[in-house]
Amino acid sequence: MYDVKSMNAVEFIDHDEILATLAYADEHCRDGALIDEILAKAELRKGLTHREASVLLACEDPERLERVYKLAEQIKKDFYGNRIVMFAPLYLSNYCVNGCTYCPYHAINRTIPRKKLTQDEIRAEVMALQDMGHKRLALEAGEDPVNNPLEYILESIKTIYSIKHKNGAIRRVNVNIAATTVENYRRLKDAGIGTYILFQETYHKESYEELHPWGPKHDYCYHTEAMDRAMQGGIDDVGLGVLFGLDKYRYELAGLLMHAEHLEAVFGVGPHTISVPRICPADDIDPTKFTNAIDDDTFAKIVAVIRIAVPYTGMIISTRESQKTRERLLHLGISQISGGSRTSVGGYTEEERPEDTSQFDVSDRRTLDEVVRWLMEMDYIPSFCTACYREGRTGDRFMSLCKSGQIQNCCLPNAIMTLQEYLEDYASPETQAVGRAIIERRVDDIPNEKVKGIVKERLEKIVAGERDFRF
Repeated sequence: MYDVKSMNAVEFIDHDEILATLAYADEHCRDGALIDEILAKAELRKGLTHREASVLLACEDPERLERVYKLAEQIKKDFYGNRIVMFAPLYLSNYCVNGCTYCPYHAINRTIPRKKLTQDEIRAEVMALQDMGHKRLALEAGEDPVNNPLEYILESIKTIYSIKHKNGAIRRVNVNIAATTVENYRRLKDAGIGTYILFQETYHKESYEELHPWGPKHDYCYHTEAMDRAMQGGIDDVGLGVLFGLDKYRYELAGLLMHAEHLEAVFGVGPHTISVPRICPADDIDPTKFTNAIDDDTFAKIVAVIRIAVPYTGMIISTRESQKTRERLLHLGISQISGGSRTSVGGYTEEERPEDTSQFDVSDRRTLDEVVRWLMEMDYIPSFCTACYREGRTGDRFMSLCKSGQIQNCCLPNAIMTLQEYLEDYASPETQAVGRAIIERRVDDIPNEKVKGIVKERLEKIVAGERDFRF
């Protein structure tokens, strides 16, 4: 039986409730009056239920879908402005004991070389990332209690935070590792992580168990309840995601939003981020074998519906997607993207992109500098800001500021100052020229005159060599 506040995964992600939701959406997807009512509610910027969002996803009326897309873009601007947060993944190890059928790290793949970074190799990777200009990393590692125990992850985090290279420093480390215990989440919290990210892969329990035939990840409930344990362990920023293409996308969207509703109901704060990866080619993985793959138009609709259903949540797109797709989705609600990513273990210290230990093929292969310039040419502000995490504005504190709109008093100034740092330390001359022009324009958008004056003073200090200012 469906119970949003239950701590049992099969009750807060209730299969029968999802089926009833999809039937309701099929019944009402042509009900213009109801869809207009749902859109009117969405315009209040308070979010939608999983049933309301499912109706919009099932809707095929071109005019009303256009309203969905325009509203998604406007809501993104209302809460996040024109800022796009930049990050990079850092793969520590591809040792894994699970049997995930869609991932090349699965334990019986004999063609992929296994590799685990030493702490010295991690230092080299981090310095390479710092030399690009990155300030925010997402740590990735396969699940292997022998090769990748939590102690290794904690030591790696300590190493990463310790490295000050030229003007570079990693100021926020997000972590994407396997589901673990409340006590281990406390240890990750104590290590100073930002967001704990764990993709559900699929919310369809039967499909989940077939896709994960053996290994610790086979346990659907333990995996799905991980975010509850993370929050119980003190981690108040968590990131959800499904791998679209593993099961029916409408089922996945309903499950994803039900998970967000559960976190809000139990802990008073929903997910800090939602990621939207799609199944893609990789070593030993043929995406054509997954018959639920979605096309670009469906993908765009999913992103737009998520944005208006959970307006306060950051949305992430990776370099799995092409430049063309990422550009389209930026207009529909995406607020964080990776740049210059390498998805192989030890890839950043290699002159040529190594592919033999990659988790997935990268479609957008541009450098960080090229991605930054591309964003600015579209009038976005690439942001390397990590201030909220470092100032303790996380969990419900962040969400309350976001919902009230007060977060804009911090975010735009911080984005501008961190962009200035990037231009001074890492950007090509062409990117510098574009960036300085956009900063000059955007400083005047800061509504508070006192803050605007402080930012102008600090920009001069950044040019003179000072670093790490934040509101």
